[in-house]
Amino acid sequence: MTAAPADAARARATPAPPPAEGRLLREAVRRGRGPAALVLAATALGAAAAVTLPLALGRAVDLLIARADAGSWVLLCTALIATEVATDALVARTGGRTGAATTAWLRRRALAGFLAAPSAATTGTGLPTRLTANALDAGTAPVAAATAAAAGLAPLGGLAGLFLVDPWAGAAFVCGVPLLLLILRALLRDGRAALTTYQEEQGRMARLLTGALSGAATIAAAGTVRAEERRVLAPLAGMRAAGERTWRVQGRAAGLSGALMPLLVAAVLAVGGVRLVAGHLTPGDLLALSRYAVLAAGAGALAGALNGWVRAKAGTARVETVTALPPTPHGTRDLPLHGDGTLALHGVHVTRDGVPLLDSVTLTLPGGTTTALVGPSGSGKSLLAAVAGRLTDPDQGTVLLDGTDLRTLSADALRHAVAYAFERPALFGATIADAVACGPLPEPDLRRALRRAAADTFTDRLPHGPRTPLPEAPLSGGELQRLGLARAFTRPTRLLILDDATSSLDTVTAHLVARALTDTPGTRLTITHRLTTAAQSDQVVWLDGGRIRGTGPHSVLWRDPAYRAVFGAGAGGDAGAGADTVTDTGARRRSDVRTDVSNDVRTELPADMRTDLHTGIRTDPRVDTGTGAAE
Repeated sequence: MTAAPADAARARATPAPPPAEGRLLREAVRRGRGPAALVLAATALGAAAAVTLPLALGRAVDLLIARADAGSWVLLCTALIATEVATDALVARTGGRTGAATTAWLRRRALAGFLAAPSAATTGTGLPTRLTANALDAGTAPVAAATAAAAGLAPLGGLAGLFLVDPWAGAAFVCGVPLLLLILRALLRDGRAALTTYQEEQGRMARLLTGALSGAATIAAAGTVRAEERRVLAPLAGMRAAGERTWRVQGRAAGLSGALMPLLVAAVLAVGGVRLVAGHLTPGDLLALSRYAVLAAGAGALAGALNGWVRAKAGTARVETVTALPPTPHGTRDLPLHGDGTLALHGVHVTRDGVPLLDSVTLTLPGGTTTALVGPSGSGKSLLAAVAGRLTDPDQGTVLLDGTDLRTLSADALRHAVAYAFERPALFGATIADAVACGPLPEPDLRRALRRAAADTFTDRLPHGPRTPLPEAPLSGGELQRLGLARAFTRPTRLLILDDATSSLDTVTAHLVARALTDTPGTRLTITHRLTTAAQSDQVVWLDGGRIRGTGPHSVLWRDPAYRAVFGAGAGGDAGAGADTVTDTGARRRSDVRTDVSNDVRTELPADMRTDLHTGIRTDPRVDTGTGAAE
């Protein structure tokens, strides 16, 4: 059963539609429209109570001065104050819950977009910052929109109340409104630009810090802690400049509005006092004017509401750069039911930044066989392994599994058919069992996977066995790799790809894993630097400079001195020995050394007792230098 050429062509030629700018912001607001509507209604009700209260207070004061019954007005004032307090509490509670829910949704969307995108598209996205600080700001978008929309109700009501009580007092206040609008406009324009710059610099520093933490041991060993501190903290200068600019904009707006509002209130009270002396206003009216002036002066609080909306927009824009990543397109097809896992690559070509990394690779892995992929560092082995299981797509060419183009498979069909184990596996979950199972898995299947990866020998010695929490299980590099292998063994697949996944194993453990691999159904592709792994494979693919330099049995390729040099063997190497004479790390180190010296020096090294030219240590090729165990 083969893929239709039209299907494959359509999968390649149909690009994802470009995302509309600001779409995530609209989706976030629309998602929280129910709570946002409640916040808007509560804010409007609170504003109505606040606008009504001065009139009620003024009427109550006038009645009390006249020694008349003011009980009903006092009760009305009490009810209005209670309404304001209740609506404020409701807004705070609803805003907090809605912000948390929206933030969680945004984080899930960003993480899903990141994982669905091709690996080449996710480089430099600064995901940690976008998932934390930026998503937190973006999560306030629904409530910030409602708050900003309703923030002007109380000031506008206060202004209307001023004109209702005394038009002259209202006119005195209006004289300062144009200046207030200019202040708010400057805050919106300059505040967003400064805040966006700050968030970008913050994300840059987070990326640098994440990289430094992942290589902490290397930094400590190299003694470059101070240099790394300077490198990681370099964005602080940009953050400081952007932060200072943000605070200057906000401080200037707050200062100007803070100075303007008391002047306007004083002008209203002055006009009201004159009108009171002239007999045009009552003491209650003057009290109402003072309250309305304070409400109208609350237009300065509108700056805070608008600033919250600006932060939400900036945060959403940062998160959207991840959610808008074009996902890897998948088809809808399934693999044929009874395929044997035959993998075929035809004319595969991959280019990065104009440099060809894989060039016209054509290769077939017969079903049920083991293929060793060997070659010097940088030859493209890991990239070829990624293409083989569609972790990335080739720029040209096709990859077929049991005759079906991988690009036409559904995502579920693809991931159920292909399993990976990596050199540095990442473990997820609360316990070792969670990390290996990656979902529901019966206990016997978990035990079987651990046993096949030779991981049960150390997991059974842990305090709680495989149920031991990950933080309580310090793991060596080899133990970590064995758990990664166990994870790959948890389910049957048609194609199992090991990307240098046994490099840290000692010789005995590597032999046990190799024997388990032989019994694994499906096709196996393993990147290796081990001589024994290549010798025991059904075929070897020798990759050099992104091209296949040779394909065939290890014993045939061994006749080529350049092939022997891949394993650090001299011109007189013996393929029949078939022994993995050095660990993965040792083989690569000696291989690097030999490429730097002349042929004369290389041939003068004794075959039975060679000297590492970097360290001067003489090593016996019959002994595994990583474990001290002779094969």
